Amino acid sequence: MQNNDDYRFKVANREALIGVGLVIFNFIWWYAFAYGLGSKEPSTYTYVFGLPAWFFYSCVLGFVIMAVLVIIIVKYFFVDVPFDEGEEK
Repeated sequence: MQNNDDYRFKVANREALIGVGLVIFNFIWWYAFAYGLGSKEPSTYTYVFGLPAWFFYSCVLGFVIMAVLVIIIVKYFFVDVPFDEGEEK
């Protein structure tokens, strides 16, 4: 039986919460731009690089921002943990 006081559980829970936070941020970003800018009449759309601004900001720029955030989070906030029971950090 696993010991719930193992530090690996705390690390996994913290990293899972960070992941959930990133997903919530991504959804809010996408929703705000897609429905905020995209709810207007199509004749009033502005364009960025030939794409409607709502699509560019929600899908293209949102993807780039999320990719950069994930790289930063994984590089600086996630830690390696051993999967073997005998190893302690």
